[in-house]
Amino acid sequence: MLTKVHHIQITIPEGTMDLAREFYIDKLGLDEINKPDKLKHRDSFWVSLGEVDIHISVEDGEHREATKAHIAYEVDNLDYLIKRLSHLGLEIEEEIIQLPGYRRIHFRDPFGNKVELIQPNT
Repeated sequence: MLTKVHHIQITIPEGTMDLAREFYIDKLGLDEINKPDKLKHRDSFWVSLGEVDIHISVEDGEHREATKAHIAYEVDNLDYLIKRLSHLGLEIEEEIIQLPGYRRIHFRDPFGNKVELIQPNT
């Protein structure tokens, strides 16, 4: 029986680990967490948001820009984050179908991974 989401894994191209740490930890504010000793040799790092861990690993040859696969982060100030992401030079897709009770946007991280930010209407 499924009980909860344990972790999510996304990938980045070879040679972009420092840029990925800067983006996900410094700019988006996720907390880096320790990997188990048996996995420390792998070219990856882990971050967490609440009870869900996000594993960011190197994988070359993928066409991240062509997929709809994404992580959706619930946020409490979408307008602030739109300004922040625009300031970082990221292209925001606001012309998407809105879900009842939510505002949302999509953008691609510096590695082509699709990201959704979703805020409940208040």
